[in-house]
Amino acid sequence: MAEIHPNQRVAVLVDAQNLYHTAQSLYSRNIDYSSLLEKSVQGRELTRAISYVIRADAPDEERFFEALVDIGFETKIKDIKTFGDGSKKADWDVGMSLDAVTLANHVDTVVLCTGDGDFSRLCSHLRHEGVRAEVMAFKQSTAEELIEAADSFVDLSEREETFLL
Repeated sequence: MAEIHPNQRVAVLVDAQNLYHTAQSLYSRNIDYSSLLEKSVQGRELTRAISYVIRADAPDEERFFEALVDIGFETKIKDIKTFGDGSKKADWDVGMSLDAVTLANHVDTVVLCTGDGDFSRLCSHLRHEGVRAEVMAFKQSTAEELIEAADSFVDLSEREETFLL
């Protein structure tokens, strides 16, 4: 697969729920999205940065969404669904995958910021299409098949001072 070079066009796709819950459960801290974006681009040409978020009517979530935009992310927001039995569900797996496949014709690299193993097949597909697939997540909660499917993996846990607030 292609090595990293300054003219590489990069799309950064962030599974905000996955990163948030992992950072909270492991460290009781929040993600530094500004550093995440900067380090994921690594001096290359940013084509798109999209953060996939869930609206759960939590305090300060609108401020969080606005902060993501200020940092440079396009936000895609999905409302949480509550079912008759009281269970709740909301995820962006299909939306992120469709965006990655669509962007693949316009970028050299897709950086997936998630530890969700459901994206391992997406990494394999991107690589097959000649697109570099990079993953950034916390290794403790990242599926091994996702790490193996990516061209590179950055363990956010190894640089807590950079990636956590």
